Amino acid sequence: MQKNIAVVGAGYVGIVSGACFAKLGSNVICVDVDEKKVESINKGKAPIYELDLDEILSSYRDRIHATIDYKSAIEGSEITFVCVGTPSLKDGGIDLSYVKQVVKNIGRILKDIDKWHDVVIKSTVLPGTSQNILLPILEKYSEKKAGKDFGLSMNPEFLREGTAAYDFLNPDRIVIGSFDNKSKEVLKKLYSDFDCPIIETSLSAAEMIKYASNCFLGTKISFINEIGNFCKEIGVDTYEVADGVGLDKRIGRAFLNSGIGWGGSCFPKDINALICWAKQNGYSSKILDDVVKVNDIQPLKLVELLKKHIPNLKGKKIGVLGLAFKPNTDDIRESRAIPIILKLTEEGAQIKVYDPKAMDNFKQQFPNIKIHYCSSADEVLGSDAVLITTIWDEFKNLDYSGKIVIDGRRLEKAKSAKIYEGVCW
Repeated sequence: MQKNIAVVGAGYVGIVSGACFAKLGSNVICVDVDEKKVESINKGKAPIYELDLDEILSSYRDRIHATIDYKSAIEGSEITFVCVGTPSLKDGGIDLSYVKQVVKNIGRILKDIDKWHDVVIKSTVLPGTSQNILLPILEKYSEKKAGKDFGLSMNPEFLREGTAAYDFLNPDRIVIGSFDNKSKEVLKKLYSDFDCPIIETSLSAAEMIKYASNCFLGTKISFINEIGNFCKEIGVDTYEVADGVGLDKRIGRAFLNSGIGWGGSCFPKDINALICWAKQNGYSSKILDDVVKVNDIQPLKLVELLKKHIPNLKGKKIGVLGLAFKPNTDDIRESRAIPIILKLTEEGAQIKVYDPKAMDNFKQQFPNIKIHYCSSADEVLGSDAVLITTIWDEFKNLDYSGKIVIDGRRLEKAKSAKIYEGVCW
């Protein structure tokens, strides 16, 4: 169903959501304080690297544009999606300052709008946030009542980086947590053309669904990595084990690929946030605590395996293939390559790296680490040993013969190396 939509926050979730809503026929106004992002979007170019996103933006430029002007965007729309970030605090909790500020701005504008307007929280926030924190802010600054003068909903995203546009357009489910019936019906109509279950819940249940989903997937990965570590010790291929386990319909094969663990912007932030939330509320989080512990030690097993073959790494040239936390993205947040490179630095190795998309981001985040950034994957192969940390397609066609390869991502072609070690197989 076509609507006039404002999307506040042109980061990862906001720009993907905005672009896909435009593709589906709605008129979209993206709001962001970053003028470079605004300019990029208005030129039909995504401010981030994400598969298919540039093509969608350029193809539907007539239905999507960006601005720094909150007032014109919200006044010209019927629905506002809040998509700003909720970064981690030092204690693992989330920083709500950006969401609170956006909601204040929206409230001030709603004060002077006579028509009904739906406010939809798409930012990832902990259970109770929309109801107990954001709703009062909206009512205070708008001087209006939620459910009577404006609507409030929670509509979590379940996008995988690298396939986010596809995931938005082909969802497993759509979750609508609502404060009032009218806002629920508006979102149901907006999503009426989607062929998937639409789950209707309370605001807090929708928030918990998001956290529970990511925590479960992270748990599944840490579980199979622990099983993989057992398998490595006894000479069993953990992928054969995963194939057998995954055929159980109660379990499923997805997220049972053992390796060096999970990273990115979602799993680490969301799992740590729920652990922090549990502690603040006096609850135990024993399982999630151990999920994080397993993930923290898993990438360093790659270095342990390397030292079986090169005990003294000082002065040795060690190649690292992959810096992004997964293929088809330039995102290095919590990438498993980071602790590996830091450990190699401690050991005195000379580090050579290559990633098709993420090297600039890595340089910016770690300007003081001495790294040789290679112009090609082939250049990395000219090292004393090579570690595989991200399974980009172009790494699948390299000639690994005669090399020492320590594989963290199960790259079949790498098994042709002179010396090959898989982290869990």
